[in-house]
Amino acid sequence: MKDAYSLILSAIDNGTYRPGDRLVESELAERFGVSRTPVREALQRLETQAMLTRDGRSLIVATLDHNQLAELYTVRTELEALAARLAARHATREEARVLNQMVAEDRKIIGDPQALSRANRRFHHQIHLASHNRYLVQQLDIVHRTMALMAHTSLAAEGRGERAMAEHQAIVDAIAAGDSEAAERALRDHISLAYETRLKESARAWADTIEQERR
Repeated sequence: MKDAYSLILSAIDNGTYRPGDRLVESELAERFGVSRTPVREALQRLETQAMLTRDGRSLIVATLDHNQLAELYTVRTELEALAARLAARHATREEARVLNQMVAEDRKIIGDPQALSRANRRFHHQIHLASHNRYLVQQLDIVHRTMALMAHTSLAAEGRGERAMAEHQAIVDAIAAGDSEAAERALRDHISLAYETRLKESARAWADTIEQERR
């Protein structure tokens, strides 16, 4: 059975609790069927990790501002690129085949952005594991945990799902070929395009909000 920390983190990751949502100790204890003490400790731990922030006396799921998003993508790009480079060197044939199978399966759910987002996390985690570097995997786990603070997936943008699958295939092909430079380059391009999409969506959402306020 998962502990309170893992349960709350999973709930944030799967969108049950979104950025800005208030987390109440008693409600969490009831939802997950645990006592309030481990919930309180879990909330304190998540606040320390900047997954939660204070709004008066309440704890809410943190929201990433523009600068934080830029910082996150900078770190993610470097770590993911290193994972792809190492995966091209160290991935077994079986791991390369699994990555290929993932891309083939994920193409079938392009029309479901939320399902594709979950599949995308699995795909990237498989690359992390294929790097065969436990310390890199740990750091990437932290980065991807923080990405749960982004309310929407960039894969929901029109046409992004199809392009992302083509990018995934390019990454896998380079890893399977043992071409570390190509794998790193393909991964960097993939993250860059995802970030660009997210920035465009953020700008569009901001413009829509301004327009609504003027009405």
